[in-house]
Amino acid sequence: MVVGEIAVETDVVVIGGGPGGYAAAIRLGQLGQSVVLIEEDKLGGVCLNRGCIPSKALIHSAGEYHKLGSLGKMGIRIPTNDFSFEMEGWQDWKGGIVSQLNKGIEHLCKENGVTVVKGRASFLSDDRVGVETGGDFETYKFQQAIIATGSRPFIPAFIEVDHTHILDSTSALQLKEVPKSLAIIGGGYIGMEMGMAFAKLGSKVTVVEMADRILPQVSAGLVREVTRNAKKLGMTIKTSTKVENIGLDNGKTVLEVTSEKAGNETIVSDKVLVTIGRIPNSGGLGLDQAGVEMDERGYIPVDAKCTTNVPHIYAIGDITPGPALAHRASKQGIVAAEVISGLASSVDSPLIPYVIFTEPQIAGVGYSKEEAEQRGFEVKVGQFPYRANGRALATAEVDGFAEVIVDANTHLLLGMHMVGADASNMIGEGVLALELSARVEDLALTMHPHPTLSEVWLEAAEAALGHAIHIVNK
Repeated sequence: MVVGEIAVETDVVVIGGGPGGYAAAIRLGQLGQSVVLIEEDKLGGVCLNRGCIPSKALIHSAGEYHKLGSLGKMGIRIPTNDFSFEMEGWQDWKGGIVSQLNKGIEHLCKENGVTVVKGRASFLSDDRVGVETGGDFETYKFQQAIIATGSRPFIPAFIEVDHTHILDSTSALQLKEVPKSLAIIGGGYIGMEMGMAFAKLGSKVTVVEMADRILPQVSAGLVREVTRNAKKLGMTIKTSTKVENIGLDNGKTVLEVTSEKAGNETIVSDKVLVTIGRIPNSGGLGLDQAGVEMDERGYIPVDAKCTTNVPHIYAIGDITPGPALAHRASKQGIVAAEVISGLASSVDSPLIPYVIFTEPQIAGVGYSKEEAEQRGFEVKVGQFPYRANGRALATAEVDGFAEVIVDANTHLLLGMHMVGADASNMIGEGVLALELSARVEDLALTMHPHPTLSEVWLEAAEAALGHAIHIVNK
């Protein structure tokens, strides 16, 4: 192997082809930069290949399957009531979706002049990277670089994921059969999304969470709706509970857990899914060779322009501190590409929306009531329940509510949050409203089409002003 004898020169090297990396590379190509995108696996990263898209395909399929049993109340009769879910068939369907999207990204890179290199990259200095491509080694000399290597599941040292009995989120999405029983370590958004999906498919699901409630990252009021539905699905949720040990016995997994309330307990299940969190992929990148600093957790700190401590090297996505969200990575990637190309661009981090694909969905943007109060705002809150919305009733989606957080003095919208059907799509209105620094009157005066779920935003805004039409104002 000969290192760095002849280096291919390029304006920008992007390391990592996930939603942040490929977005950055395409934007760089649009802005006339020569760009090399280095990816060791498939374009699209975890999001497309092992995360967002496959998991939402499972959640959607599980939701459709689950609905079949309740269509009778709408007058829809399935004569034999004999329907089933075949995981292998779902795997084929999911694979087709992922493949189609992979090809789409490859096409877009090609059309925007992006050179895609398959291999594992590491910095040799602050202006060169080496790439292992099978048995070869190539060197690239760059003017600027973007690090977009993402993250991976965090697995505690005492747990060994064998991908057969003890799973991470990747192997759970590769199952060929629905497990009869599934224990999930971690009641965060991945654990609850996948737990509810498998419960809808017939698994007996037990969630073990160390915090005093599931989904501890979002407001308790939003979570109550999800907790109620989890119980309807037959899920067992053990909060304030710690996993002490995990093992196998006659093909079954055995979890030993403790809690102040129940003491020592044993949970026996077919499989265990570990969803405790994620850690950045910062090892093996040769960051010290480039002089790029990390924090104590392995994340690369960046400023609003996504610049690291080395001015011509940028970092985006899960490898930087902040929520591990694909849309944050994409936004950062575009910002970094534009800054490199001399455009004025930056990331306004308080306006990162979040979506949790539980039953019902949770979504939000901006401050919660508690966060706004902690920052010294005098807060006014307007809520409107789904059950008072005509479209929600007509589609049997009555669980949940929309909530607007308003500065009581200026009437500026500080946050918009909701739990309910299609929250993932409807939060877009909230993102735009906050991005435009809208006042609650702007939302209340905007004509919303009827009958749609989007009217819950209108009436939540009117409720904050004390004159909602379809609920009694308090």
